Amino acid sequence: MEFELKWLAWETTRRCNLHCVHCRSSSEMEVKAHPDFPTDEGKRIIDDIASFAKPVVVLSGGEPLLRPDWHELASYGTQKGLRMCLATNGTLVTTDVCKKIKDAGIKMVSLSLDGSNAKIHDNFRNQPGAFEGTMNAARLFREHGISFLINSSFTKRNQHDIQNVYRLAKEIGATAWYMFMIVPTGRGEDIMSELITPEDYEKLLEWHYEMEKEEKELLVRPTCAPHYYRVKMQLAKRDGHPLEHRSLKFSTGGSKGCLAGQLICLIDVDGNVLPCSYFPLSAGNVREKSLEEIWNNSSLFKELRDFSSYKGSCGACEYIRICGGCRARAYAVSGDYLAEEPFCSYTPRKLKGGEG
Repeated sequence: MEFELKWLAWETTRRCNLHCVHCRSSSEMEVKAHPDFPTDEGKRIIDDIASFAKPVVVLSGGEPLLRPDWHELASYGTQKGLRMCLATNGTLVTTDVCKKIKDAGIKMVSLSLDGSNAKIHDNFRNQPGAFEGTMNAARLFREHGISFLINSSFTKRNQHDIQNVYRLAKEIGATAWYMFMIVPTGRGEDIMSELITPEDYEKLLEWHYEMEKEEKELLVRPTCAPHYYRVKMQLAKRDGHPLEHRSLKFSTGGSKGCLAGQLICLIDVDGNVLPCSYFPLSAGNVREKSLEEIWNNSSLFKELRDFSSYKGSCGACEYIRICGGCRARAYAVSGDYLAEEPFCSYTPRKLKGGEG
């Protein structure tokens, strides 16, 4: 299937012990309006997922380790044949947590690292000691033989530290490093003025291309940066090694930048199915319909899969099928998820009458 569900993030709780400046779910330690669902409902959702697809399932939040049954849900998913993963800020990781991760069959853990030192990371996470917690988690994962990757989010306040964070991710034993260009949803709406400029965005993607050519140890990938795949094709052509569209592959199985509602989705703590973690519109609710029905028949997902409906520069762009622009960022900035990507500086050939 062209639009087979490959990767599913699952917001198992809105609760979190940190107060990060960019948090997509505006998580707090207590979120009464969005309570945790009971274990039995969680298992029913896992049954629903496994009944029609076998995606990678990431237990996310908030901070999933605040749920007393996180390992029970992970074990159940493993029993159902799903590849279970865990996304944590690292501050609650202990030796006991590591044992439960292994016992539950969790295949990969992602850790958040937004600065190469405590001053930068703790400022981004709004919590003294957050950096120390991530470093301790990485140490424990190494000791227990648990594979982990690093997710790093950037705005103007920490973009100067990107290369240092990349180097640190390698030093602490990560298997992958994902450079997130944040989407202003949740608390991120309050730091709209901190978003990296389109010009700097382009330079960072060009840096990533050069870095990726030399990187032999880590899997590296810009995330929420779909036009990287346009940049990669342009620079490869410049270097005399032109890439074809089909040669650009995601680890999730995709062949384009924005995969929201096409190969990925998120189920939030209330059961709403969102196109991705940063896209606040619901395509349906798993308490009312099956995930299969929502995935295959949602009008929202169908619109996102119809590239001919895209507007502005994205609609005119020759790279539409490998990039697509960030639909969540388009919605956050303009209120129209089919609008052009607001942080792409490229002018399509159709609009300038020349070669790209």
